[in-house]
Amino acid sequence: MDVRMKCSSEEPVSPEQMIPASSQRLLQFTNCRLVRDHRIIHEDLWVRDGRIVNPEPVFFDERAKAHCRIDCGGAIIAPGYIDLQINGGYGVDFSYDTETIEEGVATVARGLVKSGVTSFCPTLVTSPSDSYHTILPRIPAEVPKGAGILGIHAEGPFINPQKKGAHPEHCIQTIDKGLSTLKETYGSLERIKIITLAPEKVTDPEVIGQLVERGITVALGHSMASLSDGERAVQQGATLITHLFNAMLPFHHRDPGLVGLLASDAVPHGRTVYFGIISDGVHTHPAALRIAYRTHAQGLILVTDAISALGLEEGVHHIEQLPLQIKQGKAFIAGTETLCGSIAPMDECVRIFQKATDCSVVYAIEAATLHPAQCLKIEKQKGTLDFGSDADFVLLDDQLRVLSTWIAGVCVHRTVK
Repeated sequence: MDVRMKCSSEEPVSPEQMIPASSQRLLQFTNCRLVRDHRIIHEDLWVRDGRIVNPEPVFFDERAKAHCRIDCGGAIIAPGYIDLQINGGYGVDFSYDTETIEEGVATVARGLVKSGVTSFCPTLVTSPSDSYHTILPRIPAEVPKGAGILGIHAEGPFINPQKKGAHPEHCIQTIDKGLSTLKETYGSLERIKIITLAPEKVTDPEVIGQLVERGITVALGHSMASLSDGERAVQQGATLITHLFNAMLPFHHRDPGLVGLLASDAVPHGRTVYFGIISDGVHTHPAALRIAYRTHAQGLILVTDAISALGLEEGVHHIEQLPLQIKQGKAFIAGTETLCGSIAPMDECVRIFQKATDCSVVYAIEAATLHPAQCLKIEKQKGTLDFGSDADFVLLDDQLRVLSTWIAGVCVHRTVK
């Protein structure tokens, strides 16, 4: 699929400047298929001032014409992918690269657009309080030509040590003074968008509700919680499960644990329990992907949970004094067969999920766009191609490979053939 553009004669554009740098021009994307209203439709996409616009008032009221017409060569235009859980990438670890965190976040943000990600939540694993105090204020609010930063996902430190995974046990804390404990730990809640905690470790019934009132999404994970523990947390306001099946009790027919929330009848009416799931072909078996999809499709969110080795070439890399070997698309501790995290980019996760579940292309895309936006209550701005939404989108071929990525109506990545 070849993307071609023709601009008005008043504003000539050379082949090297094929994509306009200004978001203020009226752009018309033609010969494309839009993912809109839960289906694929053959319509043009109109963009101006960084937003998707309704062409009718542009035609009939303003009598305006497009400054540039982009022939998409039959490509699919989908909302930009949103990653709610990513620990780093391109050699950067958000939790440990404290001295260069600004540059590190910028590196990852610019790298993510290659895989169609236009928004993400930098994720910090369980860390000492002084690390949070250092890192949180220094994470940039935005990165030029990079994926947008929606806020920080604090995955810990209020988790169960029995399900700590790779989190350092000596940094795990308990919430012993209510909301003030969280403020002391993080220093400020201002930049935090998601907090993952173990519900069985929350003794103050007001904490979850207080976080939700501040616009923070409460996620349940790294937990030994029973189903009743999870239901209680959801009734208090929790709406997300962190990487379903990983770092939680396995499903049991007498007490299904947090997994049981996908089919619980104790969830308040009108509320959706969302769950992140890692579809990298390694962490979650295809059968488990199918079970989750068929049980609670409305709440499924694809996340990468990627580590610092994301985006690095095959071979041995020394990151934080830990030698990692990337081999056949997997990350191992060098010289061993021990896996050490996910390195699959979001576009690959979408393809793997679609193949494993045989779901529609539209659903696979919505699991990485609409659903995470709904979870964060930002679906009016992100995750759709509705009129008025931010013009963050990705052009895909029929195999769901990224052709180009656009943020606020400006092309930030174009795949070179």
